[in-house]
Amino acid sequence: METRLLFLYGTLKRGGSNHVYMRGQRFVAEASTAAHYRLHDMGGYPGMVSAEDGLSITGEIWEVDAEGLARLDELEDIEGGEYAREVIPLLPPHEGLRVEGYRYLRSVQGRPDLGRMW
Repeated sequence: METRLLFLYGTLKRGGSNHVYMRGQRFVAEASTAAHYRLHDMGGYPGMVSAEDGLSITGEIWEVDAEGLARLDELEDIEGGEYAREVIPLLPPHEGLRVEGYRYLRSVQGRPDLGRMW
């Protein structure tokens, strides 16, 4: 069965309010992104956006199967344009892994900046 590695930074992480969506998937490691992003509070969940003054975002790497990926893409509203799933550059020791994550696509104007972690 084909799997992918995903970087999770918000409600899907262990202990998060949407962690139930990760059932049947496998936790790999804690990780941090390269300093290319900012996290904003979107009202109950974070949105990670690309930023010139970006920070290294702290999160988790998960191994996700095709069923899990479809479930997460629906939750993150890929079709509706809320998030895009794309390769996320990580810091060592994970820099060589091909890891995808969900980048927020809508405006974060006026939304609180969360720093490095949700």
